[in-house]
Amino acid sequence: MNVDSVREVGADYAAVAALLQIGAEIGADQVLDSGRTFGVADLAGATGLPQDRLRDYVHALSAAGLLVAEDGSDLYRPSDDYADWRHEVGYLSWALTANSPFLQNARAFLAGSESAADTYRRDGRRVAVSSRWIGDRAFYPAVVERVVAAGAKRVVDLGAGAAGLLIDLLVQDDRRSGVALDLSPAACAAAREAAGRAGVDDRLQVVERSVESLIADPGPLEGADVIQACFVMHDVLQNESVFEDVLRTCHKALAPGGFLAVVDAVSYGQEARERKFSALFTYLHSEFMGVGLPTADQWVEKFRSAGFSNVDCISEIMPGGRLFLATK
Repeated sequence: MNVDSVREVGADYAAVAALLQIGAEIGADQVLDSGRTFGVADLAGATGLPQDRLRDYVHALSAAGLLVAEDGSDLYRPSDDYADWRHEVGYLSWALTANSPFLQNARAFLAGSESAADTYRRDGRRVAVSSRWIGDRAFYPAVVERVVAAGAKRVVDLGAGAAGLLIDLLVQDDRRSGVALDLSPAACAAAREAAGRAGVDDRLQVVERSVESLIADPGPLEGADVIQACFVMHDVLQNESVFEDVLRTCHKALAPGGFLAVVDAVSYGQEARERKFSALFTYLHSEFMGVGLPTADQWVEKFRSAGFSNVDCISEIMPGGRLFLATK
């Protein structure tokens, strides 16, 4: 790659990241990311913003090649490569936007200010949006593939957020039911709304609770064929004894032959494809969030210690991430 092409690629990623982040900030992403044909009036309905201002935004997206105008109408659809671009700039969105309170206030954190962590907090929606942009093409498919291959009929998602991954699994098979567990009231409300739109609300139970609460009341887990958790367990792990109890609770509650599917990060992944993003991910969690990440081997040992008979570690999902499949 020559110097000019490197500059052009950098400019493209920067522009797409900013344009799509504007959409996320104003609430237009629920329309743009749906993949459906839409008009400016649809964006106005979703965002509550004036159509004339949104028309200029749509024009910018169209000029950038991210939207395609339908012939003879005032309707637009996402370009064929829109989802690819959204995935790629998801890493930029997570690094620079979701974590902006850390980056902008790095001096306070590194100076040892005891109040920095409480004062400068990340916005949960920005974290969720960037994680979804990454996950849709990175680790979600790997989880779905295993759930479907296992013929799982009852799936529990820990830290489910708006339950997009679980809802997709229920849409695929009308015999499948699920439980979406999350501590955030806003995320649970979004999950209920999304399940209603998808027509699976009669098969999805939304539970507003922490993962740690399952130790005392494992009811939501009982009889699950699969328990999945995407980038949730590293937070639980900060209390080793609690984490061990959570894993044992999951092991006991799983149906015979069931498995735990955990997607999470490892400390400073050293595969050539991942070193840079993994270094950022590990450093931000350690320095700014007080979260220490285990190595892949340490993760595996924790699952084995909890009683799981077989543990597989799959690395080809996203930079710095691993999929752990722990079978009962």
